[in-house]
Amino acid sequence: MEKEQTKKIEEVLTRGVEQILPENDELKKILLSGKKIRIYCGFDPSAAALHIGNAIALNKLAQFQELGHEIIFLIGDFTGMIGDPTDKEATRKKMTREEVLKNSENYVKQASTYLKFEGENAAQVKYNSEWSDKLNFRDLIEVSSNFTVGQMLQRDMFQERIKEAKPIHLHEFLYPLAQAYDSVMMDIDLEIGGNDQLFNMMCGRDLMKSMKGKEKNVMTLKLIVDPTGKKMGKSEGNAVFLDEKPNDIFGKVMSWPDGVIGISFELCTKVPLERVLGINEELKDEKNNPRDLKIELAYEITKIICGEEKANEAKDYFINTFSKKELPTEIQDGEVGENANILDYIVAVGFATSKSDAKRKIEQGGVSIDEKKISIEELILKKEAHNGKVMKVGKKDFIKIKF
Repeated sequence: MEKEQTKKIEEVLTRGVEQILPENDELKKILLSGKKIRIYCGFDPSAAALHIGNAIALNKLAQFQELGHEIIFLIGDFTGMIGDPTDKEATRKKMTREEVLKNSENYVKQASTYLKFEGENAAQVKYNSEWSDKLNFRDLIEVSSNFTVGQMLQRDMFQERIKEAKPIHLHEFLYPLAQAYDSVMMDIDLEIGGNDQLFNMMCGRDLMKSMKGKEKNVMTLKLIVDPTGKKMGKSEGNAVFLDEKPNDIFGKVMSWPDGVIGISFELCTKVPLERVLGINEELKDEKNNPRDLKIELAYEITKIICGEEKANEAKDYFINTFSKKELPTEIQDGEVGENANILDYIVAVGFATSKSDAKRKIEQGGVSIDEKKISIEELILKKEAHNGKVMKVGKKDFIKIKF
């Protein structure tokens, strides 16, 4: 039993993990001692649903939960109003408390596909407005005195804005402080987040040392990135949201580039690590069709989010309606501006020589979006309705609509 527990600890510290600070061995020693630690990850309600990028952190929290550790699922109803500037070339639009609470109202339900919120060792749900709303101006000065302007300016996105003469607002400097304060108020032992969150999490580590004289561990996780290096997520328009229908989840995963199959198995599924390593070997063999592994990936992700029965139904639907019609393994993105007419879009992506040619293709029943025939020539493509869906024109032309 002890050997099995050691194996689980080693896996939770390595699977999908980019780095652990201050060091892996120290955290491993704590876990092997049997001590239970308090772990959290924060989720700012910048959208009405959690997405597959969030699920990477949820999956890691679930692994720690299975080992018996205390898990906190933090909803950033305070920090969400500020807006995390991480990786942003321009200032985020600020949100109201009503907007962030509305966005987050189903977060716990969505997260429950990965985490247990009931029964033994249930994950706790907290909102950071509980303590941040109580800070007065004197408190803010005290907290901010632990950091320097130079520290904040080290951030890559701020350096880029300075080069391009773009503004950096003072409240953006305060975001890492607000996130850091979460760790202090919850007395955290370990914070988990994507590798793009390293700066914010390290601010929390610094503040813990200053205000509580305590070491806080930081674990950064790998991200799913496409072949161009862009991360998969809502900002890039290729996110899978956890409240989507099973067929849509399955289909979206099938539209991902082949290059993310291996890392997606590692980060987003619960398949044994041995199988993940085997998949990476299979991907190296040109005799294997990546589509088969992608079907397995789509099934595993859909099963976690929607259940085994729905995953099987989604798999059958995809095979019967797409795979048998030879949907390409990889489908290129076709960028579109908001409120674009479908005729203009078909011409812009090169599937018709003119608007009249595009109109003719529609009239002949040769245009479909996610296998639904399009008959309306005046159709306007909208982000909320069409983003990420696959358009087919004729028998061989496919494009993934991307806003």
